[in-house]
Amino acid sequence: MADMFAQEMEMARAMVEARLAEYFTDSGLEEAMRYSLMAGGKRIRPILTMKFCEAAGGTMEEALDFGCGVEMLHTYSLIHDDLPCMDNDDLRRGRPTCHKVYGECIATLAGDALQAAAFSAVLSAKGNWSAGEGAARAYATQILAEAAGERGMCLGQYLDTIGDGKSRTAEELTEINDHKTGALLRAACMMGVAAAMGRRAVDDSCMTAARDYATYLGLAFQIRDDILDVTATAEELGKPIGSDAANKKSTYVALLGRDECERRVLDYTERAKEALNTGEWKQKTEFLCTIADKLALRRR
Repeated sequence: MADMFAQEMEMARAMVEARLAEYFTDSGLEEAMRYSLMAGGKRIRPILTMKFCEAAGGTMEEALDFGCGVEMLHTYSLIHDDLPCMDNDDLRRGRPTCHKVYGECIATLAGDALQAAAFSAVLSAKGNWSAGEGAARAYATQILAEAAGERGMCLGQYLDTIGDGKSRTAEELTEINDHKTGALLRAACMMGVAAAMGRRAVDDSCMTAARDYATYLGLAFQIRDDILDVTATAEELGKPIGSDAANKKSTYVALLGRDECERRVLDYTERAKEALNTGEWKQKTEFLCTIADKLALRRR
């Protein structure tokens, strides 16, 4: 079972890497965009998009461009998050951040351009859409826009930024992280269901299940990040450790202690898997359960 999961994971990741490599091949601004986009990473979000499409009765290929759009938006958020006006980090995915290589101005523009390219990738996704001309693409674009905007990632970043140096409660941290991390994970999973809807009837329960799964997955993911920020090395994570403490930000570990954080990671992970049971899926969801378990126990 473990070998089968690893094979499926690698197949999906390779598909994403190959498709992303086709974008932004020119010099200048596109070089800076490509530098960050192709810097590696787990590609969890596009893989979730493709696997949710499969579970809803589609294929990974049908959701590939949607997933690439999600990854472009994620990369834009990382570029901006690393800027001196935000977290001022020098390392991302094991190499210098975009602004360290290309300067703040070009890095900012690279992030802006990747955000626009994300929507272009979704809106221009290839396929014989059966549910009306462009209906699935429009639905997926709406999902992505809501995740990125003033009620999604940007709101989370805003809430995080205005509280620098101030103590937070665990509930306040959850609200911030549900927007900063959870919003795009929700988009990734829900867009996979939307991709499946483009060619066949899909029960509405699948969209609700995808949303709830991603919400709990995002909460577990962020708490694990906080744990790793105090237990892992920069070499393991590929980015600076202790940056939250340096920026005087509250963390789950500081507020709750490591043991309670570990308990919550496992609890949220179980809730994520239970949420899948509420959907009327066309295919099995074992992969989605396994990836949730793997993320809960990750060491980098």
